[in-house]
Order: sequence, then C-alpha cells, then structure tokens
Amino acid sequence: MQTVDEIPYLTEREPAPGRLALVQRFVNTVDYEHGREVLSEPARLRRLLVELGLLTPVAVVSEADLGHALAVREALRALALANNGAVADREQLEVLERAAAGGRLVVLFDGSRAVLAPAAPGVRGALADLVGIVYTAMADGTWPRLKACKRDVCRWLFYDRSRNRSARWCQMAVCGNRTKTRAYRTRLRSS
Repeated sequence: MQTVDEIPYLTEREPAPGRLALVQRFVNTVDYEHGREVLSEPARLRRLLVELGLLTPVAVVSEADLGHALAVREALRALALANNGAVADREQLEVLERAAAGGRLVVLFDGSRAVLAPAAPGVRGALADLVGIVYTAMADGTWPRLKACKRDVCRWLFYDRSRNRSARWCQMAVCGNRTKTRAYRTRLRSS
C-alpha cells in the first residue's frame, strides 16, 4: 500500500452529522481499490486522532496501538456494511466490545442526554470514544444511515441522506455504475 497523508474521496457528499463524522473519517483512512493507506505508522495514527480531537498531541502511540486501531477500523467498517445489508461477523463485534472495555466507557450526562465517554487515556480511550459514538448514534437513530459501500473493492463509508434510506453505493456514478455494468455483462454471458 502507498502511504498518503489523506484520501480526497467523496468530497461532494456531505459527511455524517455531529460526532458520527469522526467515525466516518477514521474508517475512511484506507482506499483498497487504489492501494492507499493513511495509517501506515504510529505517528500517522497519532496525527489523525489529534486532528479528530480524540487524543492529546503528546500522547505516546505504539505499534501495538496501531495494530489495535486498524482492527477497530475494520470492525467499524464491517458494522457499517451491516447497515447496507451484510451480516456483521461476531469476531468484528468482539473487537469493538474489547475496544469499549479497554477504554473503560462510562456514561456522562450532558444536559438532557447521556453520552458514552472513555475513562482511559491515550489510544485505548480514543478508540473507545469512537465505539461510544457508534453506540450513541445507534441510540439516537443516526447510525443506520452510516453505510459502507456495497462495491467489493470500495467499502468507503458514506452517510445515506436519501429519504427512504436506500443508498447502496458511495457514488452511484462510480461504484453503482460499475456494479450494475458488471452484473449486466454477467447476465449477457450466461444467456
């Protein structure tokens, strides 16, 4: 994979609302189709988590932290893919459960609502915060709209703003068109 500072993709689509955008930005740090990776080393993970406001700039980030973050990223992607019709893998859900437990999520009352926040410092706390954001989004109803693109080589996270929540691809003009064209050609060959 080629190391890049950012992946400028889907800039015309509005990001997820509120803190759910942090989850979207964290997961969209790899582009499998074009072989690009943002989180290739611990320093890059620290930079991203600081930019997202989840980590202090002086926090120490290890290779083990990077490995854990990559596992959490892919588990979040699998959970978002479940919002688009796939079945969530139990192993992926366990990764998220361990991340929440490792960050010692606690309930904080913020005015008229309760939010989950990490009690642990560092990367474990930052990753637990991301899991807490997902849990809060599930409770407030915004989570089902954060989906992973159904195109097998894409899997980019996007927020489905369609009225009937039926978007399947990050971009109909790219992933949707390629998927439908491939299906059409397959039907032509088999007839």
